[in-house]
Formats: sequence, structure tokens, C-alpha cells
Amino acid sequence: MIEKIKTGLVGCGKVGQTHAQALSSLPESNFSAVCDANPERAAAFADKFHVTGFSNVAEMIASQKVQAIVVSTPHPLHAEPTILAAKAGIHVLVEKPMAASLKDCDEMLAAAQQGKVKLGIVSQRRLYAPVQRVKTAIEAGKIGRPVLGMVMMLGWRDEKYFRSDPWRGIWKGEGGGVLVNQSPHQLDLLQWFLGPISELFGYWDKLNHPYIEVEDTAVAVIRFKNGGLGNIVVSNSQKPGLFGKVHVHGENGSSVGVQTDGGAMFISGMSTVLEPPVNDIWTIPGEESLLAGWQDQDRAIFNTIDPTTYYHYLQDQDFLRSILDDRQPLVPGVEGRKVVELSTAIYRSQRDQHPIKFPLDGIQDSERFDGRMD
Repeated sequence: MIEKIKTGLVGCGKVGQTHAQALSSLPESNFSAVCDANPERAAAFADKFHVTGFSNVAEMIASQKVQAIVVSTPHPLHAEPTILAAKAGIHVLVEKPMAASLKDCDEMLAAAQQGKVKLGIVSQRRLYAPVQRVKTAIEAGKIGRPVLGMVMMLGWRDEKYFRSDPWRGIWKGEGGGVLVNQSPHQLDLLQWFLGPISELFGYWDKLNHPYIEVEDTAVAVIRFKNGGLGNIVVSNSQKPGLFGKVHVHGENGSSVGVQTDGGAMFISGMSTVLEPPVNDIWTIPGEESLLAGWQDQDRAIFNTIDPTTYYHYLQDQDFLRSILDDRQPLVPGVEGRKVVELSTAIYRSQRDQHPIKFPLDGIQDSERFDGRMD
């Protein structure tokens, strides 16, 4: 018999639905409680999934004695329940991005260390087969030293999307725009593939969404610590959405890449994934002919699963297994901080009009959102 962990969910919004489905069906999970600031929504979730509903995290923890929680609140609200739970000895898996500020990230990491618990970050695209192929090829040295990495995430968000929740599109509610909400997956993969960043210069702007506060487009150039270079172009300004890609080019001339998203971008709770993730570039000598077969294979798998929930299920399962096996989760908290550090560097670079050196320290700047409103 598989040992079960008593689990809970904080944040009963759109992506919360996906995690609730996973927690209620995973063999490692004894799904027991949900919590939301809106008592009516918490009650509706609780009724649907046959668990107990709460509107206060501390009350949920005290009443249900949960051992692990998933946090899927709006981004600026990730820190408070995470810190509360971690200090109480409860393991926490947090939706992307880890938080809306580096200061929050650092306090979350400190709380996890203090409570001796696992802290994981949702970045389920690491589990895509074509993403795994890229990572394996780089680690095997098949492209030599990775010397050029590129992220291109060109999507679309319309006014209906931003009106779907009151917190969307505003600094206080979302903590940022395309950098914070739509592109963290690709930014995570870029750093996972190429390693730590040394320096970054970036710009951001709002090109064609006059009804929001946050950025809809950002660009950056990067120098990695391994000497490689990088380029980031992310935008929510292309109708109906083109693609999300991460490409890595090696010093031996070989290139590998993945299209993580194609067509109109997936919106949790509002739409479905339209195209399968596939390797779109593969020029490793002797392996070029494998590309077409991999694409056929990945398309066939795509047609047998629900891609909007399947990889969340796998990552939730990995997190629970990391607790039972006493190992690191797929994406530990320190990896989540790197993505927040990268986006923060772009905001600070535009504010200060010069390149930003890494690592970045967290600062107390809630009034100006660490460079976003300057």
C-alpha cells in the first residue's frame, strides 16, 4: 500500500482547480482541505471535492493537520501562506512564479529551512519529453559548452482575459505582466539549460494593452557565468498567439530546441493546450534524422492525455514523492527564486538604465514594486 500524505490547497481559482483534481486522485494524496479568502468559493470547492473548506490558512492547518499544501493564490499572495505553513513544519508546493518579489522569495526559503520542510515550485514544462531531451543532450556534452540561449514567447492576452479576475493586469494584484505570469516557464528552462546568469540588460513596455498597468512585452540580453550569451523576447501582443520556444546553441555548432507552446496560449481554467510540445531544432551530428520521429511520437502522446492537467498531476506527484523519499522535489525553491531574480533584473535595468549584475539582493520596496513603477 502506498503511504498517503494529508494534503491541502490554498487558493481556489482557475489553476487551483487543476491542482485539486490532481490532489484528489493521486495515490500518494489524502486530499483533506481547501482554503480561499472568499468563503463562498472555498465552500464550493470543498463541496465539489468532498473536503473541508476554510477561509483562513492557520485555521485549516490547526483543524486538519495537513502535512503538505499547494499554494495557487495570486502571485503577491504566495509568500504569506507559504511562510506560515513552512514554519509549522508543513511542506509547500507553490505555483509559478515563486513570488512577486525577491524579498518574498528569500523569506519563503528561510521559513522552509527553519521548518525543515520541502519547498517546491510548479514548472511542469520541465517534464515535457522534448524538454527532457534538450536537457539530457546538454548534460551529455553533445553540443559542447552551451554558448547561446534564446527564449521567444510570443502570445496574446485580450481584454476579456484581464477582466476575468480583479487582480489581473495590475501591479498590486499580479506583481507584473508577461514576465511574471506568462513567461516564467520558458525563463526557468533557459536557466536550467545554460546555468547561472552573470549580467543582464533589459527593457519592458506596454505596447497594445492600454487597459492594464503591467508590461505586455519585455526584451533582454544576458551574459551567463559560463561565458555564453542569451536573448529574451517575450510578449502578449501577437494575435492570436504564435509560439513559445527555447533554443540552445553549442560551441561545437550543434543546436537543440523545444517549442513548448504553439498557437493561442493555454489559459488555466479558460482554454486548452492546442498544440503538442515538440523539439523544433536538432542538429547534433548523427541525430538529425531523429527529429521527425520524436515529433510524431510527441504528437501521438499528446492525443492520449489531457495536456492541461497531466503535467500538473505529474509534478504534484513528484512533490509528494519527494517528501516520502526524502529528496529534493523536481523544482526546489532555489530554482524558483532564479526566475524571479531574472524578471526583477529586467525591471531594475530599465529603471536604472544600465546592466544589472547578478546575484540580486531582495529589497523592501513594496510601494514601487522594485523598479516596476519608476
